[in-house]
Amino acid sequence: MAKIESVEALRRIYRPATGRAVTKVLGRLEVHCRRFIALSPFLVISSQGRDGLGDVSPKGDAPGFVQVLDDRTLAIPDRPGNNRLDTMSNLIDNPIVGLMFLIPGVDEILRINGTAEIRDDEDLRQRFAVDGKLPATVMVVTVGEAYLHCAKALMRSRLWDPDAQVERSVLPSMGQMLKDQIGHDEPPEDQAVMVERYSKVLY
Repeated sequence: MAKIESVEALRRIYRPATGRAVTKVLGRLEVHCRRFIALSPFLVISSQGRDGLGDVSPKGDAPGFVQVLDDRTLAIPDRPGNNRLDTMSNLIDNPIVGLMFLIPGVDEILRINGTAEIRDDEDLRQRFAVDGKLPATVMVVTVGEAYLHCAKALMRSRLWDPDAQVERSVLPSMGQMLKDQIGHDEPPEDQAVMVERYSKVLY
């Protein structure tokens, strides 16, 4: 086994990227990117902290929760979470982000790379109100690259295949896993209780 330590060494193993894999990269959000974003209820955001460690965070809501502001700008509301603020703290130091949009049942992925800033403009927050509740902040992303990612990874994983779904019961409850990991003294929260508690604070 040998460690690959240069791009040249890596490229000796893999064929060059050619054709559509290279030419598909866009610098704006055209009609298909916009439609993909409008149908997507879930995305992941990558960022990097000042400690050099990478971070990936999920965001999910009803389809269309991410709004396209113009051909090169989109906005993502921050719904209630655990208040760690990992992604947003990272963006203060390093605005570079990568986004992956997924649509249930669709094996292709929309990837966007760019820069982001955190905003708390009242009029911008109002655009994302749900039952009168506003997000505390909105992430505004300026698009540098946008392109569709091929279906192979999701096909191999059978991510949307009902026959590949895993019963939640194969894992302990979230409460039990956290108790085992961090050793707190409180009794573990029941999974059903946790889900019910979360359902009341989604917005």
